[in-house]
Amino acid sequence: MTRKHQLLKLYFVYFLSTFYSHTTRLQKNVLIRFLKMKYQTLLARSFSKHEQKKLGYWALLACLFIALSFFINFKPFMGPLSVLNLRLSTGEDEKLHLFDDTDSSLQIAKETINSTSIVNDTGSSHEEAEIMSSALTVNDTDSSHGESEIRDTEIIVNNATSRSQEVVVFKESLAQNMETNDSSNPPQFVNEKDTSMVNNTNSSLPEATDASAGTKNSTVEPLCTFMGRSDFCEIKGDIRIDGSSYTVFIVSSEIDILAAENTSWCIRPYARKGDQAAMDAVREWTVKLVAGASHILPQCTQNHSVPAILFSAGGYSGNHFHSFADIIVPLFLTSRPYNGDVQFLITNGLTAWISKFKTLMKALSRYQPISIDYRQDIHCYDSMTVGLIRRTSKELSIDPSNSPYFMKDFRQFLRSSYSLKRTMAIKIRNGSRKRPRLVIISRKRSRAFTNVGEIVSMAKRLGFRVVVAEPDADVSGFAKIINSCDVMMGVHGAGLTNMVFLPEKAVLVQVIPIGGTEWLSKTYFEEPAKDMNIRYLDYKIRVEESSLIHQYPPDHVVLRDPSHY
Repeated sequence: MTRKHQLLKLYFVYFLSTFYSHTTRLQKNVLIRFLKMKYQTLLARSFSKHEQKKLGYWALLACLFIALSFFINFKPFMGPLSVLNLRLSTGEDEKLHLFDDTDSSLQIAKETINSTSIVNDTGSSHEEAEIMSSALTVNDTDSSHGESEIRDTEIIVNNATSRSQEVVVFKESLAQNMETNDSSNPPQFVNEKDTSMVNNTNSSLPEATDASAGTKNSTVEPLCTFMGRSDFCEIKGDIRIDGSSYTVFIVSSEIDILAAENTSWCIRPYARKGDQAAMDAVREWTVKLVAGASHILPQCTQNHSVPAILFSAGGYSGNHFHSFADIIVPLFLTSRPYNGDVQFLITNGLTAWISKFKTLMKALSRYQPISIDYRQDIHCYDSMTVGLIRRTSKELSIDPSNSPYFMKDFRQFLRSSYSLKRTMAIKIRNGSRKRPRLVIISRKRSRAFTNVGEIVSMAKRLGFRVVVAEPDADVSGFAKIINSCDVMMGVHGAGLTNMVFLPEKAVLVQVIPIGGTEWLSKTYFEEPAKDMNIRYLDYKIRVEESSLIHQYPPDHVVLRDPSHY
């Protein structure tokens, strides 16, 4: 190798060493000294002064060329980093960042939201499931390039609370931006599948301030669930209840209002959805998202530190069976997880009904219930449920697959609330002198026994101790009578609902009258009794045993086909 080649090689090594960041300063200094020494030994001996000057020019050009090459290749990475423009928000959540807005920010936000909105179809629930499933699949299983684009997509809107025009950036997947059906046309579901109606709210929202209520955390996640038997909304955030307009206001940010096509839901907080006659007697409430600066937002007059549950005591609540099936059991499921730290807000609340079940409500809540209708004061909460949870179509029952509780837990709750002593019915063995106790549910109106005395005499001859009782408004006293018995007998009717107070393995005897009540008798009492570990028997009345035989001839249509009447 010639001296010229050696010299060029040394220059090349030097140029490389100056552009690689991992070369240490000591290594560079050693290399420079080495090159200077080689310069004296090689350049001075091999080249003339003219050649040395010419070679220096070429070296300078080579250096500039290499520098230009690096500049071209690394130009996309040499600009200012966008992360340097970010600064932490004044909110509590570190996921929120603020940065200087551009002229097209609002337009980008609107186009982004419009392109990613998902509207539930008002068709069948199967079609809704397919639409939602396909939307989620696209966001979850996209290619790496598409996935990175979705993950890095930002929703940008104006933040009115900042001095300069700034924007709030949510680093959330746009797949979560699902919209709900408009409240003016609530969805109707014919099956029992749970369908969640979720407003497009993020877990990190700007704080909303109120002069009377003070500053609250407006992290709002309203979730309304529409089911076969009940609709309910579970809400957290700045919640304000106006009983005069039957409205639950949820203080939200402008981004939620902008992102949601509908901002309100209509709820009838009674757990017998599908029964039009019952639901017509239930007051409708509106759950509404409202911006913190809105003029319609009411000011808090009473602030509460515990959650609230709003439910209706309307519908069929005048019937003892429906009071338990439609209100008490769903109220137990909804409020029991709070372990008493919850307050009840009652709409359609008649004083007689509240007084009748005050013992159970005190057992479920440590706070005085509020009749919320027509109130002029504004009650404010941080968490509440509008409506009652009922996840099964079975009557007077709890589905343990969709609940942490069993019907056994509910019956234990009743025994504890009313101080009922017996948990197990009597066991009769050969030679035992114990006699089972029979209670006959008496009725004075329709479907009443006309020979109660004869029934009592026969029962005593069979070895029973007999009690004849008629239900009244004193639920506590009547519950103690039922709990003291081993057998309960009565004609199909609301009075048989008191079987909930019977001890385990007691016996229910239902007398089924003529008139096509077989389905009701089975649905309302036979199936629930088995779920309560109560043994079930029934007796179907024959035509000749009915008092109607004295009013109509044997071939009359009333007796031949009473179901038409």
